[in-house]
Amino acid sequence: MLLTGDYTPLLPAFQKMHIDQFVLEHSTPRAGDVEIVARGLADRELGLGVVNPRTAVAESPDEIVQRVDEVLAFLPPEKVFLNPDCGFGCFANRCVNDHETAKAKTRSMVEAANVLRDRY
Repeated sequence: MLLTGDYTPLLPAFQKMHIDQFVLEHSTPRAGDVEIVARGLADRELGLGVVNPRTAVAESPDEIVQRVDEVLAFLPPEKVFLNPDCGFGCFANRCVNDHETAKAKTRSMVEAANVLRDRY
């Protein structure tokens, strides 16, 4: 079973850590409201998970831009980095997704990043 719930219970521990960047999953609603993380870790950089490696359909660049725009209401653009959730990791000797899907999702992230760079 996948864990659900926002990052609120972890924020006190995160805030005590002496690190500059958190890379957190946020491509699905189960991660909770991104505002919680953005406000709670406003002094840090955020590697924002914007594509879900568990689905076979690539997110559109527009969907990714919309998700990032939500974060940019709370963090400056120079503190936000786009990432896939789990880094397209493999579990139990079974890849979560195939090469072509990972490539399409990565392409969408790059296109979204280009839109965001032009905008901000």
